[in-house]
Amino acid sequence: MKSVASFIRHRRLRMNENIRSLVRETHLHIDDLIYPFFVIEGTGIKQEVPSMPGVYQYSLDRLHEEMDEVVKLGIRSVLVFGIPAHKDECGSQADDAHGIVQEAIRYLKKEYPSLYVIADTCLCEYTSHGHCGVVENGQVLNDPSLERLVSTAVSQAEAGADMIAPSNMMDGFVYAIREGLDKAGFENVPIMSYAVKYASSYYGPFRDAAQSAPEFGDRRSYQMDPANVREAMREAASDVAEGADVLIVKPGLAYLDVLQRVRERFDLPVVAYNVSGEYSMVKAAAINGWINEKEVVMESMLAFKRAGADLIITYHAKDLARWLKE
Repeated sequence: MKSVASFIRHRRLRMNENIRSLVRETHLHIDDLIYPFFVIEGTGIKQEVPSMPGVYQYSLDRLHEEMDEVVKLGIRSVLVFGIPAHKDECGSQADDAHGIVQEAIRYLKKEYPSLYVIADTCLCEYTSHGHCGVVENGQVLNDPSLERLVSTAVSQAEAGADMIAPSNMMDGFVYAIREGLDKAGFENVPIMSYAVKYASSYYGPFRDAAQSAPEFGDRRSYQMDPANVREAMREAASDVAEGADVLIVKPGLAYLDVLQRVRERFDLPVVAYNVSGEYSMVKAAAINGWINEKEVVMESMLAFKRAGADLIITYHAKDLARWLKE
């Protein structure tokens, strides 16, 4: 009988790039990426977000500069965030038929019909107080907020949105929006729910980009406590029961354990949101020469995929598309 070797040579499958590619377990593709961008009311605007190097706010008349590049790179899905010229207590511009997101959706569907257009559905960019719902006596009210969110979702679908992505974390938001879309004749428009969204400090640069920082308090009464994971399973389960088609875990990198738990428990497509703070930290370190940006970003994306993400929302999408073509 042949004796067993005294140790196992794992390195045999790592000796060169050809064998490493052959046995690689996790892969990233351009079609896995959703590119989020910011459109702002006004004309002639292309302004870089100070805390997000390489990310810009575009007015509609200059949006082609961004979208031409997106399409050329082969990115097929985008997530639209809008910044209105006028904000008020109830976020009246959120469901305006001619609001900035609605007009951006119409523009994209006309000029770039190959793009899959996802509309972020929330009120924080539109309210003067910066919260994601209706506020009364310093409290964010749940049920009155649902009415505003349904109206917003329907207006986005009417503008041509391929998918609705509600990010507000009000109780019952998926049920209310699903019912509202169905009644309005949009039963085939899917909902990509921000099912597990934590009250995270990683959102800081986004609030700069979307001009949506709360004017008082914080969002801890409706976004999740970063310490909790069992609660995340309850949140995701309720969204599945209420009619969600896709589930988002946000943020991504700091919550890979949650992402993996969601993937293991639910059969719906799962999305990791590689949020603004995660993006900006990498950019800042790369600008200072402290890290290799490409290698760090690729490693992060593989972490999302390895944890179970089917799709990734990331501000790195354009760079990733270039690197994947190399």
